[in-house]
Amino acid sequence: MVLISVDRYVAICYPLHYPTKVTPKTGTICVSLCWIYSVTYSIILLYDNLKQPGRYNSCKGECVLKIVGAVDVVVGFIIPITVIIVLYMRVFVVAVSHARAMKSHIASGSLQHQKTVKVKKSEIKAAKTLGILVAVFLMCYSPYYCVSLTGNIILIGSSIEVFMIFVMYFNSCLNPIIYALFYPWFKKAARLIVTLQILKADSCEAKLL
Repeated sequence: MVLISVDRYVAICYPLHYPTKVTPKTGTICVSLCWIYSVTYSIILLYDNLKQPGRYNSCKGECVLKIVGAVDVVVGFIIPITVIIVLYMRVFVVAVSHARAMKSHIASGSLQHQKTVKVKKSEIKAAKTLGILVAVFLMCYSPYYCVSLTGNIILIGSSIEVFMIFVMYFNSCLNPIIYALFYPWFKKAARLIVTLQILKADSCEAKLL
């Protein structure tokens, strides 16, 4: 989500620099680093529990101070959410200014202005999509981390923990659906992948737009 927010921020706030700053090579590096960070972070958090299962189980009424849990809340939720919200607010401000500018462009009716309006409509649509993704992300992740912030203890393996973790993972299932609703080309690309047509030699010639 942070990478998507940064991508939309650069695309909408600095459109002239986007083609040079965000290249396939840059995208590959960022995605690779994101996966490496996620895997490493998860291993560090789960290492002790996997090594000694049940080590962190606590009894009702027991006073427990989990430094790892506090770090997880800050690094895994507060910092990313802060970055996402700050970037989205900036994107929203720029999108609103573009929407206002579109009214005057539509009134002029020139070909060049029509092209500009089309580009700005695409930018506003991207901003709206990002806003929905951020809202869904908050709804799915907030329950788990809000409980952690209040200091309440959730027993490992309890039905409450299982439900909250399920909701967090369910966010990943919702993202493709949201993209498919807003972008027909994404729906076509997903269909190619699901039906394994992507493995065909001529799949690169498929028309998505």
